[in-house]
Amino acid sequence: MEFRLIERIRELTAQPRDDVRLGIGDDAAVLAVPSGQELAVAIDTLVDGVHFPRGTAPVDIGWKALAVNLSDLAAMGASPAWALLALTLPDADPVFVEGFAEGFARLAQPHRLALVGGDTTRGPLSISVAVHGFVPPGQALTRAGARVGDLVLVTGTLGDAAAGLHALQRPMREDDSRASLRDFLIARLNRPTPRLAAGTALRGQATACIDISDGLLADLGHICSASGVGAEIDAALLPRSSALLDLYDEASALHFALSGGDDYELCFTVPPQRLAEVQANLSRLGCGVTKIGRIVDGDSVRVRGTDNAWLATDHRGWEHFA
Repeated sequence: MEFRLIERIRELTAQPRDDVRLGIGDDAAVLAVPSGQELAVAIDTLVDGVHFPRGTAPVDIGWKALAVNLSDLAAMGASPAWALLALTLPDADPVFVEGFAEGFARLAQPHRLALVGGDTTRGPLSISVAVHGFVPPGQALTRAGARVGDLVLVTGTLGDAAAGLHALQRPMREDDSRASLRDFLIARLNRPTPRLAAGTALRGQATACIDISDGLLADLGHICSASGVGAEIDAALLPRSSALLDLYDEASALHFALSGGDDYELCFTVPPQRLAEVQANLSRLGCGVTKIGRIVDGDSVRVRGTDNAWLATDHRGWEHFA
């Protein structure tokens, strides 16, 4: 049964690439890194009931398992190439595998990402995906490099995924007229969009970059820590979707945007003189980009409220062992 599941995953995720010398089916993959490129590698594990709610559709789990990894490549300015998949299942469930592989393939195929190997085993449901991508030498984006005077920007909108989880965990009346707003937010939780095109467009432009997985405050805090700087952001500037603002009050929407996490948007810094060019480039990509603050002397992230007073905020974000 295990080998039938592996074969079915291979069939559903097939993606021919000339740089895959040997893919699924042997003890290891043999891959050729193109001349003049550096290899960026990332891995994430998703656990049932921790990284996705129990009962999440297999197709959504497959999509998200890959998306969170591709988001890491986006934050590095890398273009995706290959992936490895380690799938742990309570039982050999072909229905789950079909749905999972379908969701994985839907995201992989537009990016020409090839699944080149992995493993299946029995145990509590969890998924580990390792992705590999290419970036020109010396052009990888990192968390270190933000300088005092740089501007802080984000792609997309913030807080949708956390609000989607909140909505999912609460019952909804069948006649609720706001069901479409709720569905939008839940979709943002289940199927995040990795900002790969934005990441490559930021090569040579951004001084530092990170993807927002643990919450804006926590992840911008990682940039500040790595760069030895502080940051000030304006709550009024945070981009939030109409669905979030229509479904939740201002205080809740602000909390989700600052600390919610799971949005997988990019947070990055640029010098002021590059702002117009970066905004134009990312706007052409259709992901949207918003200036939310600035890099300052210091070692922490502060948030200015609409009354110009500094807000008391929770910077911790998501922590597995808190």
